[in-house]
Amino acid sequence: MPVIKIDLPKISKEQKKEIIKTVSKAISEITGIPEQFNTVIISENLDENIGIGSKTLEEVKESLNKK
Repeated sequence: MPVIKIDLPKISKEQKKEIIKTVSKAISEITGIPEQFNTVIISENLDENIGIGSKTLEEVKESLNKK
């Protein structure tokens, strides 16, 4: 059945629950497959391990905070 993999920066437990709930519901509505057969896997990545353009996400956030 559906396996949905999501890569994100570190998020709270509450945010993970909301993502799992929302994604499972949407997949079920679109495919007609009951929610209990969906698997959602959230992988958290440190900001220093995510690159946007030529900078790490950590650097991007730092530059935005300076503005």
